Amino acid sequence: MLSMAERTLAGLAILVVADDTLLRKQITAHLQALGADVTGAATFESAQRLLEELEFDFALLDVQLPDGLGTELLRQGKFSPHTGVIVMTGHGGITGAVEAMRLGALDYLAKPFEIEELPLVLERARRARQSARLDQHRRADLVEPTLFFGPALASLQAQVERILAADRRMQTDLPPVLIEGETGTGKTSLARWLHHQGPRATQPLVEVNCSALPETLAESELFGHERGAFTDARTARMGLFEAADGGTLLLDELPSLSLPLQAKVLSAIEDRRIRRVGGNKMIPVNVRVIAATNRDLKELVARGLFRQDLYHRLDLYRIHIPPLRQWGQDVLKLADVLVRRICQRHRLPVRPISSAAAQRLLAYPWPGNVRELAHELERAIVFEDSPELRLEHLQVTGPGQDSAAPDPTDCLRPGFVFPPQGFSLEATVNRLIDMALKQTQGNVSQAARLLGVTRDYLRYRLSNRKAANQPDELH
Repeated sequence: MLSMAERTLAGLAILVVADDTLLRKQITAHLQALGADVTGAATFESAQRLLEELEFDFALLDVQLPDGLGTELLRQGKFSPHTGVIVMTGHGGITGAVEAMRLGALDYLAKPFEIEELPLVLERARRARQSARLDQHRRADLVEPTLFFGPALASLQAQVERILAADRRMQTDLPPVLIEGETGTGKTSLARWLHHQGPRATQPLVEVNCSALPETLAESELFGHERGAFTDARTARMGLFEAADGGTLLLDELPSLSLPLQAKVLSAIEDRRIRRVGGNKMIPVNVRVIAATNRDLKELVARGLFRQDLYHRLDLYRIHIPPLRQWGQDVLKLADVLVRRICQRHRLPVRPISSAAAQRLLAYPWPGNVRELAHELERAIVFEDSPELRLEHLQVTGPGQDSAAPDPTDCLRPGFVFPPQGFSLEATVNRLIDMALKQTQGNVSQAARLLGVTRDYLRYRLSNRKAANQPDELH
């Protein structure tokens, strides 16, 4: 009968790096018999290549390799943060083992050792890694270790770095941040990254999707409630503002909250105090609020659907993430990053993107943005068995194949990058005219004032459009 330690090895991906062929084969055979997925490497170079292409749960690493020291793989950061490393060292090699532990190894084995020791050592390392991860989740939930900033996002990167620099200067009372962008542009990822790069990285990050909160329970979820506050409130409950005390609260789709609840959010931000539902006591909270939305808050304010005072409070640190269709050649750079991450996650060799597939990725407008690109690449990688990612593996369509056209007014947004297929200035002007006419209910004089042109010029533009059989909104 298998011991508990032996049963926990089933399904684990383990890398064995040892130049001793017999030892490597013995370890591999023993661990495979217990259900582990084992990959072997005999040299520093081969191990390095495997670590670039695959991700492992654990690694058994020999200190002495024919072409280098195994500890250099640790020193150079070649292992994923999620890989638990156990070093193997011969007699007199305790110094190398100590150095490896200092560099992040979880445990060590002194050679010669009994093969039967391996499950116990791996179980001990598994528990140590699990404990570290639980602690990590308590302190830094959902950390985003890296964020992609290509040339098309240079202005965004500069803005984010200015915010981080200001945060580090202030340290404590951090103002709120507003992140705007279309669905799938990575607003949540950016919010997590800001938290984990800033002075509150060791404090809680609490996330809530405001659009998913039932209106009757939203206030209780955010601010908590006292016992007896409503029918089912049998016990007092802490709200999300209290749960995030000392850290960051991410309010995704904040405009989904009602206007009265928006007022309470504003009060919590400004006064740094909240009152639970059914309570009388004001509770101090020190929370950095990050609000994210895919809607135009200025427009919502104009329509009376979002509080103007809350908008102005959030507007100090406002970040706009441009849609993927504005990224130009950076789409391919991001695709390469995503392909590498996806292949590592699924333990597959990294696949290059063919020239034809790259052209399709550039031509497609990506209405679902980064999320859609990631899903498309993952589908192609998982379901297509090929050494490269080719055009026929992609399901997205190219120009002229019922693909959505970019909005001509995208050029008005910060960080705009001209798409590879070019851009229509005429379409942009016509779109602006349509927007002005719509806002003024077809009043040409008022629309002209909004556009900063004369009434005669606007009528001239509209008559030309009419002659070209382009309908306008004039009535």
